[in-house]
Amino acid sequence: MENKQAILNTIEKAKLGNQIAYSKLLDTFWNDVYGFQLKRTENESDAEDITVQTFSKAFDKLHTYDNSYKFKTWLITISKNIHVDLLRKRKKDILDPHDNNEAFKKALDDAPSAEDRLITEQNLATLLMHIKKLKPHYQEVINLRYFNELSYAAIAEQLNEPMNNVKVKLLRAKKLLAEVISGSK
Repeated sequence: MENKQAILNTIEKAKLGNQIAYSKLLDTFWNDVYGFQLKRTENESDAEDITVQTFSKAFDKLHTYDNSYKFKTWLITISKNIHVDLLRKRKKDILDPHDNNEAFKKALDDAPSAEDRLITEQNLATLLMHIKKLKPHYQEVINLRYFNELSYAAIAEQLNEPMNNVKVKLLRAKKLLAEVISGSK
């Protein structure tokens, strides 16, 4: 997805709720945002968390995207702001560690994607072996979703994270797991 028109078409589909379009945007721009944050934070975990939050916020606010700007630039700007907010929050938490109140909304879970079906088809023992190759926070969302059969809302509550973060993490975890599974065949 290199040309501007293809990206704009994908964004329009995502605005209409097309999960494949969301996944395509995530796949196309993940490395750009993650690489940018890795340089800024010099910490893989922080870079990944900020990248997840960036896509979560971008997907939530996609209707506000102005296509006179490059989509990548818009994502990087969101990412910068999240990083600045994180730094401010960390500073504030040092001063007042008890002020941490998060609200989230409930939503319907999406129909199974191609990755969902691939994951479901795998032999359980083999699947567990593949899951262990993922980073711990990806293992956790996969386990909560597929083995504990929790809804996005329940996972968000258990992890104390906004539901959009959970959706993006799960989308990323499923993609990575599908790659691990495909790579082992």
